[in-house]
Amino acid sequence: MVMKIFFCADHAGFELKNKLVAFVRDELGHEVEDLGAHEFNPNDDYPDFISPVASCVGAEPETARGIVLGGSGQGEAMVANKFPGVRAVVYYGEPCAAATSERDTRPERSIIELSRTHNNANVLALGARFLDEAMAQAVVKLWLETQFSGEERHARRLEKLGSIDANLRMAANYANNA
Repeated sequence: MVMKIFFCADHAGFELKNKLVAFVRDELGHEVEDLGAHEFNPNDDYPDFISPVASCVGAEPETARGIVLGGSGQGEAMVANKFPGVRAVVYYGEPCAAATSERDTRPERSIIELSRTHNNANVLALGARFLDEAMAQAVVKLWLETQFSGEERHARRLEKLGSIDANLRMAANYANNA
C-alpha cells in the first residue's frame, strides 16, 4: 500500500533525512513530501520543521505518517506530540549495541513493531546521531510495513488518548475565550 510520508529534519538529521527520503520514495515506493530543512544550517531549530509535519499528520492521523529527524529524536517527538492526533515515538537504537551481529543489521523489532501494533504511532522520531544509514533504513521500512493490530484493548486505549486531546483542546479554547 502506497502511503503519504511527510519528512523533516533539523541540521543534526539533515544528511540522514535526505538519504531516507530517497530510500522511502525510490526503493519503498511511497509518496514523500519533504518539509525541510532544504539546506544545511547549523543554527536552525527543530520545532520550525517538526511543526509543519505534525500539523499535516494531525490533519489525517489515521492515514498520514511522518518521519522526523534530529540529534536524539527526543525533542522532535516532544514537539510532534503537542499536536492533536499525533502519536510520535522515538527510536535511536540500542543503548548498548554490542550483543550480536544480527543486532548490528536489524532494528530491535519489538520496539518498532509495538509502536505500530499497540500504539498506532503515526510519527517516527529518529535520533540521527545514534543511527547509521543501514539501521535507519531498516527501522523505517519495518515501521512503515507494520500495521496497527486493531485489537479492542489497543483501540480502547487510543480512544482514551484521543479523549484527552479533545478535552485539553476544549479547556484551552474555553480559557482563550474567557
